[in-house]
Amino acid sequence: MITSNATVTSAALEHLDRDWLRDYPAALLHGLASLVGQRGEALYVTGGAVRNWRAGRPSVDLDLTVTTDGLGWARDLAGRLGGALVPLDEGQGVARVVWQGIVIDFCRFRGPARSLAEDLGLRDFTINAMAVAFDPAGPGLLPPYAIIDPMGGGRDFADGLLRVTSPKVFFDDPLRLLRAFRFMAELGFALEGETEALLRSQADLITGPTGPAGARINGELARIMASGRASVTVRAMAEAGLLGHLFPELQAGAGVEQPPSHHLDVLAHNLQALTEMERLLAAPDAFFPGHGPSMTRYLAEQASGTLLKWAALFHDLGKPAVCAERSGRITFHQHERVGAAGFAVLARRFVWKKIEAERVGRLIALHMWPFHLNNVFQKDGVVTPRACLRLVKAVGDELPGLFMLAMADSLAGQGPGKPLAMEAALARLYDQVEETRRRFVEPVLTRPRLLDGHDLRQEFSLRPGPVFSVIFLGLQEAQVAGEVRSRQEAMAWVRDFLRGRQAQDF
Repeated sequence: MITSNATVTSAALEHLDRDWLRDYPAALLHGLASLVGQRGEALYVTGGAVRNWRAGRPSVDLDLTVTTDGLGWARDLAGRLGGALVPLDEGQGVARVVWQGIVIDFCRFRGPARSLAEDLGLRDFTINAMAVAFDPAGPGLLPPYAIIDPMGGGRDFADGLLRVTSPKVFFDDPLRLLRAFRFMAELGFALEGETEALLRSQADLITGPTGPAGARINGELARIMASGRASVTVRAMAEAGLLGHLFPELQAGAGVEQPPSHHLDVLAHNLQALTEMERLLAAPDAFFPGHGPSMTRYLAEQASGTLLKWAALFHDLGKPAVCAERSGRITFHQHERVGAAGFAVLARRFVWKKIEAERVGRLIALHMWPFHLNNVFQKDGVVTPRACLRLVKAVGDELPGLFMLAMADSLAGQGPGKPLAMEAALARLYDQVEETRRRFVEPVLTRPRLLDGHDLRQEFSLRPGPVFSVIFLGLQEAQVAGEVRSRQEAMAWVRDFLRGRQAQDF
């Protein structure tokens, strides 16, 4: 009979309340049981699943630990189930099986470990160094479902603490520096004192010669931003020094003073904007009355909320590079353009998806537009259809997100020189922009063009080129302003436009 080779200490006397594996498809359980019988080796459930089950929560995915040949176990299970095999690290015997939406990761004992207890001692944090044995006599966990816990992870889990299993944890894999904060974000845990001190002293490992690849870093960062604790977690990363190593461009804002409308330096302002964005995301209607449902729909599409958090954190990325003093005033001319370009470099470094990088970059590049438009709105009391069209054409479907970013930016700046009631003004401006867009802009953009490229070639003998775009945009502006309503009027408008261009050429 197969027996566990783990050393069960007094910390391991805790038991699960039931056999949580019974929640999984029978085919998976019978496949694992068959492999246990065939190979004659012990099988353990480890990591996040045990952590979740201990807390009374289900776990979709499984981390399984075997004595040797994790890749072979995964290959055999994938063959039995018809699942997809994904080798993750053949040298370390780590592989993944994906089957019916379930991810099953196999790993053999790590490094020099010769027992489960030794293997668990080589993991990152004590809360991940717990295991439950698979029952060799049948499909399921081994009764009475004892939690094998040689590192005291159960106690730390109950106390809400993240504690490293050894002082070598971050040296062995610097990505664990970031994983610590990911667990803080997802679980709401705090760093144990000695662990926090160790992390601070070794934060530079994240970008050192043995540091993880950009894609691995991005995976952890994405989970932090997708959590509901992104702001407090990113602040903790900044205090520990990790944020500055990851994003020196962002850290460059530390100590960079701002005009009297701000009360924080550039770095602190970016961090505060992220805090304000999380408030906005939780209750958009509180900041844009009457627009809550439409903004909620926008946020539900294509991970918009997470991308807005990134945009808030990096919206003033370009300020340190363009900071200047003119006539005794601090200025940041074109910081949004410089910031968008800097973010593009950063996104490539961390292997962002192209479409997501473009969305965040566009928001950064345009984040001052609502403030400039608000200046005109306060003076004239109206947003013209032409101005609304230009904004909509520039920002596309991100119009709600752009105004949410502007609102977060405004809320994050509370200096004595700030215009009064700026947030209320932005909300009124959004009301006006949305009304103008609905009444004048959308009807033009959703209807077929009055003229197309064929018309410009046939009727005016024009060759395709940049002038086509200029004409089409000019026609749209004339349409939303009510100056052009028919094909005939469009033809007349083009003739006038071309006569004006010809006169300018002379």
